[in-house]
Amino acid sequence: MKTLIIGSTVCDVVIEVERLPKIGEDENIKQQSLHIGGCAFNVSRMLALFQSEYVLFTPVGQGVYGDFVRHYLQQENIPILLEPSQPNGCCYCIVDQSGERTFICEHGAEYFFKEAWFNQINSLDFQYVYICGLEIEETSGDQIILFLEKNPHLTIFFAPGPRICKIGREKMKRLLALHPILHLNKSEILAFSQKESLEKAVEEMYLLSQNTIIVTLGAEGTYYKDHTDCYFIPTKQVKPVDTIGAGDGHIGAIIACLSRSMPLKQAIQIANKVSGKIVQKKGAALTQEEFEELHII
Repeated sequence: MKTLIIGSTVCDVVIEVERLPKIGEDENIKQQSLHIGGCAFNVSRMLALFQSEYVLFTPVGQGVYGDFVRHYLQQENIPILLEPSQPNGCCYCIVDQSGERTFICEHGAEYFFKEAWFNQINSLDFQYVYICGLEIEETSGDQIILFLEKNPHLTIFFAPGPRICKIGREKMKRLLALHPILHLNKSEILAFSQKESLEKAVEEMYLLSQNTIIVTLGAEGTYYKDHTDCYFIPTKQVKPVDTIGAGDGHIGAIIACLSRSMPLKQAIQIANKVSGKIVQKKGAALTQEEFEELHII
């Protein structure tokens, strides 16, 4: 089952610090490095590791950050389908000593889509499609939603992200009417639903989407609700080094497993292992060797 992945590929500027400084303070960095990232790329990387068929539909712009992305994709023989003339932005990923990350993003060409671009896609080639809330939030997010509305046969995997409450109400209404499979973390779903408990928040989101809700709980595991019941799947405790890309890897693994006809529960169990591996290393993408150490396939 082929997956269309719509979204950004960016240069992650990873800045390691002891702690985030308060306003007016001065904090020295421990280390700075550049990594390939972006939600769509991170998801596509996971499908590639699982040897699942996919197309990465991502704009690659100009400038130093666009060149960084272009060089990486060319090196990995990943087709570049969209090359707008605007410069790419980047994502400053600040990682403190706990391994938790804080993002400061400059959105460039990689986050904006044009209606005409979707004419390149034969939607009948795909069963699954992944989208991220960051692109939906932008002014061109309507073009992505319009494409999805024209292709109701597609199963949508929607990861709204930490800016879920910044997505316009009308956009969210249109998306939820398409019954996407939702993938969020606990803070995101509580913020959007304005419920006090996880269980009530999941019930609220299920009423809106009428499809599976998957909530990652970090070190605790994953909670999900499907058409029959609610389930909790624990995960193995690990020591985090860097949590960048853990959520993207989690949903990417789920999509890859479902495309191989695995049951959802088994897919989430595997996704928990994958995200646990990601947080134990720097950067968002696992290498082939690191993936093989999991002995999943």
